[in-house]
Amino acid sequence: MLFKSLGLAPNLQKALDSCGYKEMTPIQQQAIPPARRGQDVLANAQTGTGKTAAFALPILQQMLDRPKATVTNSPRALILTPTRELAEQLGDTIKAYAQFTPITVTAIYGGVKSSSQEKKLNAGVDILIATPGRLLEHIVQCTVNLSNVEFVVLDEADRMLDMGFVADVTELLQKTRKGCQTLLFSATMSQAVKELAHKRLKNHKVVSAAKPNATADTVDHVAYPVEERRKAELLIELIAKHHWFQVLVFTSTKAQADNLMHALQIVKLKAALCHGDKSQGTRRRAIADFKSGKIQVLVATEVAARGLDIQGLEHVVNFNLPYLAEDYVHRIGRTGRAGNKGQAISFISREEERALHNIEKLIGSSIKRINLPDYEVGKRDDLVKKVASNTRKQRTNKVSQTKIVRNGVTSKRKK
Repeated sequence: MLFKSLGLAPNLQKALDSCGYKEMTPIQQQAIPPARRGQDVLANAQTGTGKTAAFALPILQQMLDRPKATVTNSPRALILTPTRELAEQLGDTIKAYAQFTPITVTAIYGGVKSSSQEKKLNAGVDILIATPGRLLEHIVQCTVNLSNVEFVVLDEADRMLDMGFVADVTELLQKTRKGCQTLLFSATMSQAVKELAHKRLKNHKVVSAAKPNATADTVDHVAYPVEERRKAELLIELIAKHHWFQVLVFTSTKAQADNLMHALQIVKLKAALCHGDKSQGTRRRAIADFKSGKIQVLVATEVAARGLDIQGLEHVVNFNLPYLAEDYVHRIGRTGRAGNKGQAISFISREEERALHNIEKLIGSSIKRINLPDYEVGKRDDLVKKVASNTRKQRTNKVSQTKIVRNGVTSKRKK
């Protein structure tokens, strides 16, 4: 189905032509018509399925159908998103859609000075994209008023809730006027997301680009059993052996990311870090250098699991499995986008086998194990048996030693 069949405003269609958009993705075909009619929408959409256009175009069209003057500090549309990177990306993308219209778009997020953002808000904004924490700061400073918001979008809703933004999101939604249209987009349908949808949405349309918690069909999943201490060595070997041009590597902690970065630097692989201890500017440069091909490996924590849109990225490596199985879906959503092929590679230590099982259960399919020579890891069952056997031996020895001591004491008393 072509975008031209929607009958969008000429300036919107002109922007889509400029962006090279022709055919709609499944989620766009399902979400745009009801959203354009003003209906609330609950969308289960993976990253890379075209969901930004699915919620942005209906809002832009409705704004053009009912034009209003831009008001200082008072947006007509509010888009909440969990991370700085995603807010920045959404800002750039939606500005491209609105480039031939008078509609203004501004993104505000933490990690940068709020004064420059305040100037943009004071100048007037129609569509405001924001992370919850920074938006609350501006509300306290009285630089944003949400009482006139007509459209609310909760993008990556599951991730916002996972990151602990439940209270912030709830407070922000209470500051919007009753009856505004709400579009909720989520890659996974957790219980928390369902509860939020039940409280916020009214007579909503449910749309889905795939079965809940599914991963893209274009992604090949493999897992390498390996000892934790040898994961860096395995990564370096795979990059060299398979000539991977670009690799996005996820660790679970900042310390793990720092250690891996050090190992990559030793072998002179061009790499960069992207985690919470890095400034917004440093993270932005790292992502830009990775996109442009200046660096070969980008090492990141969950902070980069959303919002990264890297065309043609073929390899995502889970150096450590995420704590939540749902985060696996978000991480590997960086590859296999827009119909392109991709590969999700996971390094599995003995301790992570249960986490891998939970992931397989969530995505509804098994993940192929590849056992490489010299990197073999004993099975967890064997390890458990060995530990149990050693424990029994230790207990037996302890009992024997106790008896010897007691007998010695008894003999001494008898003397």
